[in-house]
Amino acid sequence: MSNSKKLPDLSEKSVESINSGDSRLAANLNINCSEVRRLMNNSSDLIIKYFSSDGHKMAVITCEGMIGKAELANLIFRPLVSAPPKIQDDNEFFTKVCSDLPIAEEQKQVYDYDSLCLYIMSGFAVLLCDGAGFGIAIGIQGFAHRSVDEPSTHINLRASREGFIEVVRTNVAMVRRRMKSPTLKTIMMTVGERSKTDVSVCYLTDKADMNIVNAVTDKLKNIPLNTIAGGEYLQSFLEDDDSVLFSQIYTTERPDVFVSKLYEGRVGIIVDGTPFALVLPCLFAENFVTMDDYTHKPYFSAFLRIIRFFAFIAGAVLPGLYVALCNFHPEMFRSALLLNIYSSEQTAAYPVFGECLIMYILYEIMREAGLRLPQSIGHAVSIVGGLVIGEISVSAGLMSAPVVLIIAATGLCSFAVPDLYDSCMILRLVFIVAGGTFGLFGITAVGVVIFFRMCSKNTYGVPYTAPFAPVTLKSIIRDTFRRESWKKLSDTDMTVQQLSGKAKSGHGAERTGGNEQDK
Repeated sequence: MSNSKKLPDLSEKSVESINSGDSRLAANLNINCSEVRRLMNNSSDLIIKYFSSDGHKMAVITCEGMIGKAELANLIFRPLVSAPPKIQDDNEFFTKVCSDLPIAEEQKQVYDYDSLCLYIMSGFAVLLCDGAGFGIAIGIQGFAHRSVDEPSTHINLRASREGFIEVVRTNVAMVRRRMKSPTLKTIMMTVGERSKTDVSVCYLTDKADMNIVNAVTDKLKNIPLNTIAGGEYLQSFLEDDDSVLFSQIYTTERPDVFVSKLYEGRVGIIVDGTPFALVLPCLFAENFVTMDDYTHKPYFSAFLRIIRFFAFIAGAVLPGLYVALCNFHPEMFRSALLLNIYSSEQTAAYPVFGECLIMYILYEIMREAGLRLPQSIGHAVSIVGGLVIGEISVSAGLMSAPVVLIIAATGLCSFAVPDLYDSCMILRLVFIVAGGTFGLFGITAVGVVIFFRMCSKNTYGVPYTAPFAPVTLKSIIRDTFRRESWKKLSDTDMTVQQLSGKAKSGHGAERTGGNEQDK
């Protein structure tokens, strides 16, 4: 805990210097410690430990629970007490301590109060000396955090079992361990006026477009938020304003996926406090690719990718298509199927359009309840959904069996592409309303509008629907619907800058804050 020793009264000159707004550290230990207490409102977790080293008055300022106590004793107190430099002058003594004593590998000099407080709250120990107008911030972080574990999303069978955690420096180290290249560069910055959240921007200097890197860093520096609690807070500032249905930023908690995206010329963002990293620019086709695709045989990976494409389309369109056919185009059903549907709807209490809307809302309620409930009682949601809403609602004549089957099937299809579940959920509702109101004409009109909106989008100069629109035949053949064997994939590198439609001038990137280089 903090030292109970009463600090002496400050001189009038010292008080005037502090009140004048001068943020630089004074050459007086008592003044510096008192100002730190004032800036941090004498918080209970602020610890100031006074001690003496060969007659020089010193202090170590830390935050409780943020540092390693063993490192504090071994790296700071023991060297300064057992073998201090034999110098009488305070400033020369402290300068000698900074330059000669191997206190810690992460050691930075501090000259102002704002930086001093930021280092303290980041898990550093700040060493001050009476007579020296600067401090030493020593990195001995020891706060509790979750250990590296298997990622909870993007589950794979044969890929890595390591996932990002909430500590940004640990995540950066996991990336560096997988990419042992001097071209991997990380830029550490703080975002958020109050939270001062650490954010690391990662990219390969020989792969990434520097105009995209500069655009991303400029946007991060100008984010007007007080608090950054996760990477999701940054997404809306890094995307275009018209990015509503489909996100232009890819999120992952897998270091292997993150590294592979960097190798394709993208920019990665790791945010302290969240296990999900951001990658941009993002392409629509990437949502249907998993790491397991590169561990299976090429033909099997191609089959799975096609299944995911069809699952996404079915999850979004199938309920609306069913409503449109039942209400406006029943002649398109086969005779036997039409008779079964007719007999089921005769006993239902609501029209097909109303049934689909009700079942859609009930399904989303069950999904949300199962997601938020504790795991010990989460199975109760599936029991309620299967028995009450499924079987009993059909037996009671409230819903028809085909509608229950359609909604359940589309729910399963949307889970096949988890990255697009939010988009699929909204599209499903839009297609149900369009199909129930205008039939197949409404389905077609909505589909065309969405398709053209997707084709018109670009993220940092890269077309969102590439390599399909505009067509990049080389990329489609190599690694989209199907993928080549590793022997062929290793022949040449393919980056996002080589896609057709990539902005060659500044016009494609002005909307996102940067100009593209001429390639």
